[in-house]
Amino acid sequence: MAAMSAINGRNGAESSPQTVVPLIINGKEEAGPATFDVVSPYTNKTCWTATSASPKDAIRAVEAAQAAFPEWSKRKPTVRRDILLKAADILESRLETNSEIMRTEMGADVGTSQFFVVPLSIRMLRDIAGRITSICGSVPVVEEDGQSAIVYKEPMGVILGIVPWNAPYVFGIRSAACALAAGNTTILKSSELSPRCYWAVGRAFEDAGLPPGCLNVLSCRPQDAPDVVNAMIQHPAVRKINFTGSSAVGRRIAMSCGQNLKPCLMELGGKNSSIVCADANIDTAVREVLAGSFLNSGQICMATDRIIIHKVIAPTFVAALMNSLTLRSDPASPPPTLVSAASKARVQAVISDAISSGAHLIHGSFDSESAKNASEESSIRMPPVILGDAREDMSVWQDESFAPLAACMVVDDDDEAVMVANRGGYGLSAAIFTEDLRKGLSLARKLESGAVHINSMTIHDEPVLPHGGVKNSGWGRFNGNMGLEEFLVTKTVTWKD
Repeated sequence: MAAMSAINGRNGAESSPQTVVPLIINGKEEAGPATFDVVSPYTNKTCWTATSASPKDAIRAVEAAQAAFPEWSKRKPTVRRDILLKAADILESRLETNSEIMRTEMGADVGTSQFFVVPLSIRMLRDIAGRITSICGSVPVVEEDGQSAIVYKEPMGVILGIVPWNAPYVFGIRSAACALAAGNTTILKSSELSPRCYWAVGRAFEDAGLPPGCLNVLSCRPQDAPDVVNAMIQHPAVRKINFTGSSAVGRRIAMSCGQNLKPCLMELGGKNSSIVCADANIDTAVREVLAGSFLNSGQICMATDRIIIHKVIAPTFVAALMNSLTLRSDPASPPPTLVSAASKARVQAVISDAISSGAHLIHGSFDSESAKNASEESSIRMPPVILGDAREDMSVWQDESFAPLAACMVVDDDDEAVMVANRGGYGLSAAIFTEDLRKGLSLARKLESGAVHINSMTIHDEPVLPHGGVKNSGWGRFNGNMGLEEFLVTKTVTWKD
């Protein structure tokens, strides 16, 4: 078996179990000898295999990044900018191919992959590139006469990015491009569920002229991931780690970072609430809540999991919600696709627990046997489900669903809505629906969340807006100037005039 570029060409997206997704270390593709299967949710069968990195491979990637750092960090901002812009042009030229890779690996639909995730990643890359020339320090006036000072903003060194499967191009770009833009070199440790998407990101940068070693891309089997990741975190050359993924895994990554005194940026899970106030525009609220719940099959960290409804408007809102879902239902269209049979079985168990504990179906159906037989299906699909009468002690209310599943709770007033939203432990994104902007802004101030969107869905990510959470949703920010600052170190120099 050969590496990707040898079998399919650098733009190919053909699906074959004989295709091997390689590692990229020091500008070279490496296939084998250890591999693992990548299973497509569309067929529940192997679409291709991927090379599984060992801890020794991980160390080689760090050493390659370490060797490339001195030269890359000294490159003029305009040089770095032009390479990133060229990479964006290459990704744009491969948009349809890369979207197809995403659909095959993690089951995204055409709208999500081709018209949302991949285009957003390209916009992000261009925005990051455009900010490079604005990186600068400052010249503060110090207290002592005859003394001066200057504050520099400098690259940190080697950055390790650990990225998930559900929006691979966005996560790959914001992790790698922010590090590179600031003059760092980096390693992307990809998800085992979408390794070819991350290979495509790395290939675009290489084809744009990025020097070897500046961006290295690794994939590995799940059972090898702890050893591979810890080998890199422990390496002295790795100066910072950014992680996007679940709060459970984030805790383990943060613990390892703490033991090694390495700073880390954590963008973790979300249990995101949409608050529907008594004066909400029903049509707007229904449209945005459904979009926020079901985009990318609900497999987005900002997806709407919890719908908190003022009691005055609850009957009208729920009736409109049911009517909208009925109108948009198309028996000829297949249900949303989940990333794996294990994910579907987990979600079915959450639904079963909620129903047995007193929740009821507002929309959708539940078949306990489908959870048992999920691994035997030719594809991994789950029709959207909305539950009513949810309680705070239910798993469906407390745990991230990552599926086309949302639960409703009715509250007495806006203050109770805010208290319920804040009690969940997470704090990534929230939405408020009201026709009174002053009230919306007041409620937004009270919500413990990294982002609050008034009269639009909880899913909102764009290049100029800082993105990140609070509480169990992590710390630090991607995007915009704050995203670049995460990958720079501040140095103060003083001298006698």
